Amino acid sequence: MAAVGLLFVGAVLFINGAMLLGWVDAKSAAPMNFFVGALQIITPTYLIFTANGNADTILSAAGLYLFAFTYLYVALNISFDLDGTGLGYFCLFVVLSALVYSGLNFVHFRDPGFGVIWLYWAFLWLLFFLVLGLKRESLSRYTGAVCAIQGWVTAWVPAFLLLTGRYAAYSSQIAIALAVFAVVVFGGLYITMRRHAAPVTKAERTPGEHAAV
Repeated sequence: MAAVGLLFVGAVLFINGAMLLGWVDAKSAAPMNFFVGALQIITPTYLIFTANGNADTILSAAGLYLFAFTYLYVALNISFDLDGTGLGYFCLFVVLSALVYSGLNFVHFRDPGFGVIWLYWAFLWLLFFLVLGLKRESLSRYTGAVCAIQGWVTAWVPAFLLLTGRYAAYSSQIAIALAVFAVVVFGGLYITMRRHAAPVTKAERTPGEHAAV
């Protein structure tokens, strides 16, 4: 069931990334954040209530709320035109939690694939914290690009591998491939976008940018 939620996390990350890049109007992105946020509330709640006290199942399910609250927070910020600072500092909380979940996946669950994926999410939510919490708006487009890409490589692809029963056989290979991909693509993207960056004025800023994740 968690894999179904992961599939749609891919969709919302792609849409939110496109919003930060200025490809999608913020108001039009709000519904998907509400949909996926609600799904990510229902999924872990069901898993926890049917876990029969299994600590590992509860531990894994608890992490899904980090994403649920992020997307619902985004949707509310956009809908009510709120300042993004509170969301930004919540993202810092997610960063620290994601690092813990990464370590747990490497050491406790013996799942290097999701160990690296949680590191990806820690990096992305760190960018959200910088853009929203610390107002580093020069990083907005880079954050959008990373967010859109992560929607595919950390959610869409793993979700289909899980849904087809093929993930376990490739967990180690996924971890290696993602580690290399992150250094090459995100590193290269940062250098390229910084080189071609132009100053962004308040008038040019994407509507709702302060609320986008």
